[in-house]
Amino acid sequence: MTLIDSATVCRTSRLPHPRRRVPILGDVLAFDMDTPSQSAAALAAELGPLYEMRVLGSRYVVAAGADYVMDLNDEARFCKYLGPDMEALRVIGGDGLFTAFNDEPNWQAAHDVLMPAFSQAAMRRYHATMVEIAGRLTARWDASTSVDVSADTTNVTLETIGRCAAGYSFGVLDDPSETTSHPFVGHMVAGLKGADRLGALRASFLPKALADLVERRVRRHAEAMAAVADDVIATRRADRARGREAPDDLLDLMLDSDLDVANIRYQLINFLVAGHETTSGALSFALYYLSREPEVFARARAEVDQVWGAAEPEFEQVAKLRYVRRVLDESLRLQPTVPGYYRAAREDTMLAGVYPMRKGDWALALTSTLHRDPRWGADTDRFDPDRFAPEHVRARPAGLYKPFGTGPRSCIGRQFALHEAVLILGAIVRRYDLIADPGYELAITERLTMMPKGFRLAVRRR
Repeated sequence: MTLIDSATVCRTSRLPHPRRRVPILGDVLAFDMDTPSQSAAALAAELGPLYEMRVLGSRYVVAAGADYVMDLNDEARFCKYLGPDMEALRVIGGDGLFTAFNDEPNWQAAHDVLMPAFSQAAMRRYHATMVEIAGRLTARWDASTSVDVSADTTNVTLETIGRCAAGYSFGVLDDPSETTSHPFVGHMVAGLKGADRLGALRASFLPKALADLVERRVRRHAEAMAAVADDVIATRRADRARGREAPDDLLDLMLDSDLDVANIRYQLINFLVAGHETTSGALSFALYYLSREPEVFARARAEVDQVWGAAEPEFEQVAKLRYVRRVLDESLRLQPTVPGYYRAAREDTMLAGVYPMRKGDWALALTSTLHRDPRWGADTDRFDPDRFAPEHVRARPAGLYKPFGTGPRSCIGRQFALHEAVLILGAIVRRYDLIADPGYELAITERLTMMPKGFRLAVRRR
């Protein structure tokens, strides 16, 4: 998908579309509503690097080819856009960092306030907490022979963001003999799926009453999530009133700022969702590949043994797991937990020199196809961490890898997520043999982010 087929995409607004388009309904028969991102990637193989879909009256332009996606990443001509699903997510996240419109003043204000929470000094403060929580995960796995990987990684990343960002424990790892799930997660999953459907309904010509019905359901989940956020905030305010020493974390930065109460709640919800959901997916996919690639697993374990030994890792030692980091990067290449993002034209322009876009026109950039461009090397569906060896990274365009989005609205917590994920992977690889179920075939569930479905591992203490 590197080369632009100018015979297919010419200097007009006409684009290829699925063959099974039907009157009124459009292209609804061409993809699965439960797996829209995977369906969009599959359509790219048939329709090419840039195509359109029409669904119940709404039009989606999909950029799948690397040249189109990299051109959309040009900040001088394009900017972040909230597509229908992301705009519907504002029912949950309001004007938080990830769901704010570009011109909303709270976005830049919150970004400036929160940047210090992800500095290297802040990461050093979080490190001991991350090590402790990783130890709780391994204590649970010590008592198990078979683990639900996605559930456990969700618990460990939720506890990590809660403790590091707001000093708040969700209690999901307190009992190593029992697998529990905090109600926040259930409301989050239902809310994310509902927002996806709500966005599609709002953009369609279907009666508004249908969208209103779905929105009421999403709002119930949003209210439950807001109640958790309010409890986190109230707990911190009570601690401060008692004169307890402030932990100087993300929540304290917001409480000491000029952000209003509603926006603090939205920012916290944004971080609680994005701060654990994407990392848990990345960890789950990495463990899937590690369990099926014995040579990769052996190299990762040898590195952990050499760098960490038997002691708890110091902060600097996490970044020294360079091969483990490649495993994580390659997992995010093959299975980006955020499979795409929307971009809009700042002014009238030509996308990649061939497709005209008016100011305000938008397109969905597919990360999953960008990450399989031929410039990644041979057999782009094959798991190979050495694609991220320094010499290979230098040899290809930086724009071919976008698991965290692009531009000033990309993930502010990227370094937090990477440090946490490498630390947890290192702890698991050092401690356990991972035994894959030979009958399991990777299935992916979509809830705005991507996660392995029904993925379990047998674990054996080393």
